Amino acid sequence: MEHHAGFGAEHALDVEQKELEPTKRVEFRFRVLSPDGKAVTSYRPLHERELHLIVVRQDLATFSHLHPAREPDGTWTVELTLPSPGPYRAFTDLAPTGGPDLTLAVDLTAPGEWVRQELPAPSQTAEVDDFLVELTGALIAGAHSELTFTVTRSGERVPLEPYLGALGHLVALRASDLAYLHVHPLEDSATDAVRFGVEVPSAERYRLFLQFVHTGRVRTAAFTVEASQPSDRAETAE
Repeated sequence: MEHHAGFGAEHALDVEQKELEPTKRVEFRFRVLSPDGKAVTSYRPLHERELHLIVVRQDLATFSHLHPAREPDGTWTVELTLPSPGPYRAFTDLAPTGGPDLTLAVDLTAPGEWVRQELPAPSQTAEVDDFLVELTGALIAGAHSELTFTVTRSGERVPLEPYLGALGHLVALRASDLAYLHVHPLEDSATDAVRFGVEVPSAERYRLFLQFVHTGRVRTAAFTVEASQPSDRAETAE
């Protein structure tokens, strides 16, 4: 196995295989190593799971959110398919018992010719199946930003169902370097909208992946959002 340090201080991801044949479903196996080099075998739940695996292609054209199974020795396993050739990055959200919340990352590769896709233009709406998802709120660099998502179908608000302890799950990545941002759902009594708090470090483009559940099925809506400088908002307000 190769060791790959992530964003958590001294913890690391230890993966068995970082080159995966594109379009082929494979058993992806990895361990989370503590600073002493031993596999972590005890976790606190985060959003109702011990570990979340997020996999994106480097150009953010693909997105997967998986929940691997843990063996007693600390090895995680999950069926993973990289849908097309290209470079990928896998992120794990986890919290070792007695330790801080961590995000650890590792680069993966699906060999073959690939073409980088341009990031879609910024938009406040996204379509998935026959649903329209609308984003309200703005990202302000260096400030706490609140984002609200509402889902409609044929012009009618759609009630959302619980998913991972909230009415939705949001992953936010900086487009330039795939920096993984901390996002947390905000408590709300409404069932037809989901709110999140997020802080972005710089004024540039971000890709947001919102997952929501209606009639028991998980769907993913993707948005490109341009974060602005704090002064931009002040000038607009004046």
